[in-house]
Amino acid sequence: MHAKTLHILEFDKVKAQLAEYVSSSLGKEKVVTLVPSSDVEEVTRWQEETDEAATVLRLRGHVPLGGIFDVRPQTKRASIGGTLSPHELLDVASTMRAARQLKKFLEATEANLPHIIAYVEQIVPLNELEQHIYHCIDESGDVLDEASERLRSLRQQLRAIEGRVRDKLESIIRSSSAQKTLSDAIITIRNDRYVIPVKQEYRHTYGGIVHDQSSSGATLFIEPQSVVELNNELQQLRVKEKQEIERILSELSSSVGEQAEIIIRNVELLAQLDFLFAKAKYAKTIKATKPAINERGYIRLMQARHPLIPPDQVVPNDIELGNDYTTMVITGPNTGGKTVTLKTIGLFTVMAQAGLQVPALDGSQLAVFRAVYADIGDEQSIEQSLSTFSSHMVNIVDILKQVDEHSLVLFDELGAGTDPQEGAALAIAILDEVHNRGARVVATTHYPELKAYGYNRQGVMNASVEFDIETLSPTYKLLIGIPGRSNALDISRRLGLDEHIIARARTYISAESNEVENMIASLERSKKRAEEEWEQAEKLREEAERLRNELEQQWNELNEQRERLLEKAKEEAELIVKKAMKTAEEVIQNLRDMQKQQAVAMKEHELIAARKKLEEAIPQMERKKKKQVQKAKQLLHPGDEVKVTHLNQKGQLLEKVSNDEWLVQIGILKMKVHEENLEYVSSPTPIETKPIATVKGRDYHVPLELDLRGERYEDALLRVEKYIDDAVLAGYPRVSIIHGKGTGALRKGVQQYLQNHRSVKSIRFGEATEGGTGVTVVELQ
Repeated sequence: MHAKTLHILEFDKVKAQLAEYVSSSLGKEKVVTLVPSSDVEEVTRWQEETDEAATVLRLRGHVPLGGIFDVRPQTKRASIGGTLSPHELLDVASTMRAARQLKKFLEATEANLPHIIAYVEQIVPLNELEQHIYHCIDESGDVLDEASERLRSLRQQLRAIEGRVRDKLESIIRSSSAQKTLSDAIITIRNDRYVIPVKQEYRHTYGGIVHDQSSSGATLFIEPQSVVELNNELQQLRVKEKQEIERILSELSSSVGEQAEIIIRNVELLAQLDFLFAKAKYAKTIKATKPAINERGYIRLMQARHPLIPPDQVVPNDIELGNDYTTMVITGPNTGGKTVTLKTIGLFTVMAQAGLQVPALDGSQLAVFRAVYADIGDEQSIEQSLSTFSSHMVNIVDILKQVDEHSLVLFDELGAGTDPQEGAALAIAILDEVHNRGARVVATTHYPELKAYGYNRQGVMNASVEFDIETLSPTYKLLIGIPGRSNALDISRRLGLDEHIIARARTYISAESNEVENMIASLERSKKRAEEEWEQAEKLREEAERLRNELEQQWNELNEQRERLLEKAKEEAELIVKKAMKTAEEVIQNLRDMQKQQAVAMKEHELIAARKKLEEAIPQMERKKKKQVQKAKQLLHPGDEVKVTHLNQKGQLLEKVSNDEWLVQIGILKMKVHEENLEYVSSPTPIETKPIATVKGRDYHVPLELDLRGERYEDALLRVEKYIDDAVLAGYPRVSIIHGKGTGALRKGVQQYLQNHRSVKSIRFGEATEGGTGVTVVELQ
């Protein structure tokens, strides 16, 4: 890619913006050396890497890239036996820690990141070396006491002797004569030795060594004789401390040198990852997306925005080139919008070929070209001279020597700077040449002769930048398929030029030119109307899509709810069945226990009770019944015969217990029933009241058996007569009379009476489980 073209397209300004997002000098170095590639596979891989980095940022929000330094020079020096300073060693440790943390972070990211993971897998953590350096050197670059036992011992001795020196000197400056002999009661250091400030005239008072004097000469900094020996020891210990520190640093540097290849490789991998995430951060800032890459020379940009224009000022444009047409000619007045479009196409191409995402909607496409050529001047310049024309022609001649079918060529104001007729003819000839070579071409011009060029050439499309007559300014909206038209007369009218002058000017314009201008105006109106209708249709489509998605979501939710209800119903049914089975097992076990305990046949009432318990254990499923058309509601009265609908049983109303509940007699059962579950059948038939009738209370209960054992014969028959009448009234189908075996007299008398009773259907002795011959079972009418 030509450096001149990159400069013209302002790719260096894009790189300057990109450099703001790197986290280290390593990443910045990558940005500085960044150039587009013309290899399709390489460009595709770069785009995939940037997209993976953008995915990490989207999922995790940040990437730990702090603490990375370019330690390659230091590492190389250590590898040949050089000793690194504490700060250099800290930079090495910090970079190793950054590599370890970044590796852990990216490996824990749950996303498909094949390219990034390939880099991460090559990073080799050096935990032991990193920890060793941090164990020996603190964050300020000082070697710690823990670096070695010898260093700890030396520093302990140093602190002890320094304490003794200070004690001696403090005793001197606190003495009674100190105020007279000393300039100031302080202890200071000169030449790494502890001294005190002594007045000139008392220099011999303390003896010792003079190390310095004040600028006036009135004060001498003297090391008293009493601490000379201690200071000497301090100096010796400091020399040993320095030697031990140098030994530790040398040892650490040697360890770094041993791992030099790994460290340098880690640094290069960190540089690449820093660079990738810088591209992703930049893409996020300019709201860029990954373009699809092709090698067919096809460009399709949706809502493309020039990255160097402020977001609040840039106008998005749809641009297409290389499918139905390979050359686009943007005509119209020189308003500046044409050149922005030209630069947008060129800059997007080189950005994509450099692995950068472009500020356009998702689904945009860009081609990989072997070369991009641009002849773009200053669109704001109003000076057109021979020298300018010559410089442009020199550039165009150079382009024509190299252009082929794998090139993208951008011409700005082609043919300008010379006679309009000759310039237009030359522009057409140049466009023909480049177009015939198969290159992708975008050219801007204000020559009206080129408006017809797009209609007379196969594979050429006209375009223009919309101009608002009301505001007298360009909208910067690209109109593909519509050539630009002159707005001079309309602008003049808006600015107040007399109408008769404008009318006279129109007479000087050829009929052909007027027809072309009218055609262009009609095209503009048609295109604008079509775009408005398309936008309206798109809104309707989006609304329909939204409604469809909502309905689909609701349908899915209903299905899920149905599945949940069915599952819940199954679980409840299983619980009911299990409970019923458990109850049945308990009843059966109770029967077995009773049989074992009594060792005799079971009585009828015990079996009836057990059967009732089993019936109660049967799961009762409530079923919704179809609503039937009811007749006019019948007023209910006590004594009415009714049908209990939800039990499908007939009964008799006893009394009303609340506003909407009745007490109903169903066979031997009495139960409360809601009025809506009662269906009127009939009213009671009036019968003659017999004197012997007995009115029984509502709590009266008739047992299922009558026990006559121990009764006299006459009393027993009276009880039997009354019991049978009560059982008939209660609606019992069968009762048992217990008379025992004994002499058989009571049994014989009872059975003779029952055989002649009008309400008795038949009699029989009880089964073995019902009491045998000691019980008579009576079947009632």
